[in-house]
Amino acid sequence: MNDLPGVAALALAALCAGVMGFAIQRGGTCTVAAVEQLVGGRGCGRLAALAEASLWVAGGLVVARALHALPVMPAGYALTAWTLLGGALLGLGALVNRACVFGALARFGSGEWAYAAMPVGFYVGCLAVGTMSIPVPVPQAGISPVLVAPAILVWPFVAFLAWRSAAAIRSAAGWRQLLAERLWTPHAATVVIGVTFLATLFLAGAWAYTDVLAELAHGMAMSLAARGLLALALLTGAVYGGMTAGRRRRVPVAFAGIGRCFVGGVLMGCGSLLIPGGNDGLILVGVPLLWPYAWAAFATMCLVIALSLWILGRRARRRDLHLPI
Repeated sequence: MNDLPGVAALALAALCAGVMGFAIQRGGTCTVAAVEQLVGGRGCGRLAALAEASLWVAGGLVVARALHALPVMPAGYALTAWTLLGGALLGLGALVNRACVFGALARFGSGEWAYAAMPVGFYVGCLAVGTMSIPVPVPQAGISPVLVAPAILVWPFVAFLAWRSAAAIRSAAGWRQLLAERLWTPHAATVVIGVTFLATLFLAGAWAYTDVLAELAHGMAMSLAARGLLALALLTGAVYGGMTAGRRRRVPVAFAGIGRCFVGGVLMGCGSLLIPGGNDGLILVGVPLLWPYAWAAFATMCLVIALSLWILGRRARRRDLHLPI
């Protein structure tokens, strides 16, 4: 009976993870898509939405500190050249994969089965880095500024929460239909992602599904069963989102697609071990905690994706004009 509260908390955390996966699929949440929108001159709405997910987590932690209810938080890491290399590999892998770790989940949920090769490649990439003579990431000295933030910062977040809630109330009919919508706006999806991740953070601790793959690769058994359950719930939510949205695609599973997703996963796995952390953990843990290594790694990832998209677009335009490259 003493384990009942823990079991109940884990079950509730799994439910939140499932809702999070549902939102990722419905919103088509993806860093590659966000950077592509920016490079294509169509605005920065998707990147702003990802930033809002981080803001919800950071604000929730500030409120929790004011209430003396902070959960156990992971340590940060020192910013080194390996961090930047890891961010570059993470961006390159996402580009090859045509989706980041969020986007791969969304596309798998939509029936693009080739993306099942991405986590396999990610696992292999983590294994590969483990065999190399690479320095172990050094924990960051000190405490995250968010975890020692003054209580007065609660009020700006409460004002932000009230503003977002008022907007939701004004469009109550739209929010009631949200679950029935086949495609959510990026902001609607990332608000749900941020809030549900924050809930799982308090119920089951900090986690990311890429962390589960990294732990499997290195034989780390600490909380692996619980974190594996959350990852499974996340995947189930994404698949259910695709099934109920009528967005299941009958995409033939070609060997080239499987190979592309696998190679992209390997590159992202290697990058995540060097940082350390995948872009899901960076957005939902490292960036909200204001750890410099997380901001630098995510910025490097976005820069590599943007530069690569610009080069590819320039080459495509030259081919269309029949100009020498």
